[in-house]
Amino acid sequence: MRPLDPSRRRFLTLTAASAVSLTGLGLPALPAPAAPGHPEDAEPDLGPNVFVYDPTTPAEEIQSTLDRLFAAQERNEMGADRYAVLFKPGRYEVNAKLGYYTTVAGLGAHPDDVEIHGAVRVIGQPDPNSPAGISALTNFWRSVENLAVTPTDWSNQWAVSQASPMRRVHIKGILWLEPGNGGYSSGGYIADSKVDGITINGSQQQWLTRDSELGGDWTNGVWNQVFSGVLGAPAQGFPNPPYTTLPASPVIREKPYLFVDGAGRWRVAVPGLRHDTAGTSWGAVVPSLPLSAFFVARPTDSAQRINQELSRGRHLLLTPGVYHLERALRVKHPDTVVLGLGMPSLAPTTGDAALRIEDVDGVRIAGVLVDAGPVESEVLVEVGKRNSHRSHATNPISLQDVFFRIGGPSAGRAVTSLVVNSRHTLIDNIWAWRGDHGKPGTIGWTVNTAGTGVVVNGDDVTAYGLFVEHYQRWQTVWNGERGRTVFYQSELPYDPPSQAAWHSPTGRGWASYQVADHVRAHEAWGLGVYSYFNEGVDIRCDRAIEAPRRAGVRFHDAITVFLDGSGGIERTINEAGTPVVGSYGTSPVISYP
Repeated sequence: MRPLDPSRRRFLTLTAASAVSLTGLGLPALPAPAAPGHPEDAEPDLGPNVFVYDPTTPAEEIQSTLDRLFAAQERNEMGADRYAVLFKPGRYEVNAKLGYYTTVAGLGAHPDDVEIHGAVRVIGQPDPNSPAGISALTNFWRSVENLAVTPTDWSNQWAVSQASPMRRVHIKGILWLEPGNGGYSSGGYIADSKVDGITINGSQQQWLTRDSELGGDWTNGVWNQVFSGVLGAPAQGFPNPPYTTLPASPVIREKPYLFVDGAGRWRVAVPGLRHDTAGTSWGAVVPSLPLSAFFVARPTDSAQRINQELSRGRHLLLTPGVYHLERALRVKHPDTVVLGLGMPSLAPTTGDAALRIEDVDGVRIAGVLVDAGPVESEVLVEVGKRNSHRSHATNPISLQDVFFRIGGPSAGRAVTSLVVNSRHTLIDNIWAWRGDHGKPGTIGWTVNTAGTGVVVNGDDVTAYGLFVEHYQRWQTVWNGERGRTVFYQSELPYDPPSQAAWHSPTGRGWASYQVADHVRAHEAWGLGVYSYFNEGVDIRCDRAIEAPRRAGVRFHDAITVFLDGSGGIERTINEAGTPVVGSYGTSPVISYP
């Protein structure tokens, strides 16, 4: 095993006496380091669906596991199996193809501590509707994190759509984001990563790259490509080329991640809050928590048991699987970390929420999938209580790689997927999806019912990578002041049976993105709203975006697109834009008002 470079071990070691001052900085209080022989020195039991490897493991054994998982998960889109493959620091000669619900991650303190020579890739799927006969339109629910890849083919392919993030990854060569030969693709998200070579974006309809470094060109692009705090990003060019470039991200902190420290102890890194950022965070000092501070949950654990552990002040690590919850998980303590491995699913069974977070500082929710249950939930995830007014400016609540699903595996129902009441909340890569396809009997206008995807009531909320699709009313409603969205992607519902069934108080259809009339300040960059009404009925949406027309409410680089089907969208923002109705067309608006 290659020893870790001491310059990369930039993690705080804190005594109990320093915990109070650390909390004052908006970072979690950490317990004192463990004495030798403490249980945290032992290898954790992460369950049968987590595979942990070190460089002494024969490459053939690792490759066999990866191949077996891919064979099982390549087509298992609506299945219940979840997997994580974790690599301790060192070099590996493997070719990892990722199917559904599969996470591959390194366990180093620095992404370059785990070196994959070969690939960590997602390939296209056969698609007779694509001109190339292949697409990535349904390559969802998988991820790669915290490692370096040296491609041994000509590039590393990551042909994905929504809910398939790449974080803290160093691509030492070319990165290829399309499935090949112009096949359809509808992604995607990269954060805190570095690509040494060119990035072949190709047919990707939309993409967000945040706080990263590009060593070569970013090629192509279809409708909506957003770069926030990306060194080497292409110049602003929307709509042709379709690039929206922000020199810095206004406020962010990176997602928590597992790692093994220089003494072999398992810890969870909890990156701190940063402002006006550009490039990767890899050189930053990163606080961390011992894994012994976490309750390591299994899918067989009840919500009551998990809540008991949370109420004791423990953090929560969710191992892979589906958690059927008889009541909501409740996060009440400041700075609690809830981290999922292998995209675990939280599935409420009684009509309660899946997760309720108190209006407290510093809670971090990361890496979970939330499935609506058979009994309608009023809300699936609630952040703070209504009329929460406490400031969390120095230590916000954050939601990262949190994905919602209404229908697909089962006929779920929920009025609203995510409600954010707490001020200063950070939303970083959310896909809220009312299913347009799934198992028989799980999809239909009166089957998987869902009103709105995301409602933001809190002030000063910032969202990066907001994907919200197919809900039956507004997709996103923003009631809070001084909200910011960096990249928005939304398809309207496919399946309204008639205009009368899909008619809002303000006209035909429901706008995708609505800013409430009372809002005085709001700003958004890089928004795409698409229509595909597939029931053979002429359905119209009068406006893709509705907002008060005033100087403090500003939109940059918005576009509407007619994909296929019938009807379409009449205007892009309020009265601005041209109709995209009846046949393929786009309507960009560079600035509004």
